[in-house]
Amino acid sequence: MGMKRLTRQRKAVLEVVRGAKGHHPDAAWVYQEVRKLVPSISLGTVYRTLEALVEEGYLLPLTRSGEATRYEANLDGHLHMICTRCGEYYDLRVHLPDLLAQARVQYPHLDISGVQVEYEGVCERCRSDLQS
Repeated sequence: MGMKRLTRQRKAVLEVVRGAKGHHPDAAWVYQEVRKLVPSISLGTVYRTLEALVEEGYLLPLTRSGEATRYEANLDGHLHMICTRCGEYYDLRVHLPDLLAQARVQYPHLDISGVQVEYEGVCERCRSDLQS
């Protein structure tokens, strides 16, 4: 999959998100990190670049009502748990049945195009803080 225009800015934004292993950054965090590589980049350019990278299939947006969109560069189809205390996302590898196919069979009159599953709970760090 080729990037439309491999500008220095696009490359830097993608590198920063891909380099955020185990972290699902929002645009503000990406902006701060990209400025270390491209000091002249604007926040608006970072937002537009993130949107373009999502549209081109390089990143996935992680959205929750009332929160800043976060971005995921790991496209392997894993699931997430969101800590209900700190709001951090954690990658999970959990086998699920084909929920999309099941829903399409059960509701053939609907044009169902996707499924989204998120787990909620308390992360290890927050659990430790609660026990202290």
